[in-house]
Amino acid sequence: MTKPRVVIVGAGFAGYHAAKTLSRLAGDRAEIVLLNSTDYFLYLPLLPEVAAGVVEPTRISVPLSGTLDGVRVVIGEADRVDLQNRWVGFTQPEGDRNQLAYDRLVLAVGSVNKLLPIPGVTEYAHGFRGLPEALYLHDHVIRQIELAEQAEDPAEQQARATFVVVGAGYTGTEVAAHGQLFTDALAAQRPRLSIRPRWMLLDVAPRVLPELDQRMSRTADRVLRRRGVDVRMGTSVAEATADGVKLTDGDYVPTCTLVWCVGVRPDPFVAQLGLRTEKGRLVTDEYLNVPGYPEVYACGDAAAVPDLTRPGEICTMTAQHAQRQGKLVAHNIAASYGQGRRKPYKHHDLGWVVDLGGKDAAANPLKVSLSGLPAKAVTRGYHLMAMPGNRARVGADWVLDATLSRPAVQLGLVPANAVPLESESPETIRRH
Repeated sequence: MTKPRVVIVGAGFAGYHAAKTLSRLAGDRAEIVLLNSTDYFLYLPLLPEVAAGVVEPTRISVPLSGTLDGVRVVIGEADRVDLQNRWVGFTQPEGDRNQLAYDRLVLAVGSVNKLLPIPGVTEYAHGFRGLPEALYLHDHVIRQIELAEQAEDPAEQQARATFVVVGAGYTGTEVAAHGQLFTDALAAQRPRLSIRPRWMLLDVAPRVLPELDQRMSRTADRVLRRRGVDVRMGTSVAEATADGVKLTDGDYVPTCTLVWCVGVRPDPFVAQLGLRTEKGRLVTDEYLNVPGYPEVYACGDAAAVPDLTRPGEICTMTAQHAQRQGKLVAHNIAASYGQGRRKPYKHHDLGWVVDLGGKDAAANPLKVSLSGLPAKAVTRGYHLMAMPGNRARVGADWVLDATLSRPAVQLGLVPANAVPLESESPETIRRH
């Protein structure tokens, strides 16, 4: 007999762990197919270290084939779901169109950059959600420092050596923290550069890391300011131009770099499905089922999963939730095939880690607040445990970074027009 087919759309934290867990639980009962636009799982938390040259980009790109035993990997961009006839339409990398029939469907399409109606932002800012954007930022920062050194005009030199990050959440804070260390090291190699590079971190929130514990916020704020980052809370960009940004406090900052880290929104693919949504996310029950379609599940950033620890609210868009929901989806699908019993999603936070570069970090494992080297050890230990592969290679990069100077060269692999902010896919591959 032909096995029933489970199709998982998306290989982020939710989709990858759904496929891995389901293969272990029900690989003998169902054919498992993972549909994704790339052939790797991207470990997003280490993107700031890629941009700063600490970790090589291939280290955080975990191959799907070879790490997901018993899972058939299909490379393509999902663009249609027929819920009545149970198939998913997708476009292959070279433009061919195809379909996958399913018995069970898991929608784990993730999220993309959140956009705000601010003049000039989509034209002059770059997001930070995928590997191409991290590679672009790495090259761009080096190029601006090199051009600043060559500039004869002091105003041009200052503008090129000024880097503005909007959004003081998890990603923006790490980008600014690593960025200041990176450009200080670049400047030290260039004696003709007479000014110190300047990083700015902006957010309308009253404090850095507003979604995290206040003690972690204070640690991050202290490290950033000590390092020389210009932290401005209660302030954002009012307008972006080719030469700089006008801030909401009235200041105008000449700059050639605007990094957009204001948060994420569900992948626009969700809106095409015709299913009920909340805040742009697919509504599910506590078992991660889509109401009215018992064979369809949703998890991760694209799913509005009820938060049973906070009645009336939905789970936040975090990697911790996505990974756990992916595993639970696998358990519940296995239960639908007679393997165990299905369970509701109920989480308990394990704490958070924020890597601030150098010897600095902030962490609160099991609600115990840490900073400095203890936090750094916890942070790196957490990342190594959370990564589904390439652990030894990442660890080797950390050792090399601690003992040797970073090679800083432009590779020119990703041009600016390849990473537009308005790109709809989390990997900056646009849907057309």
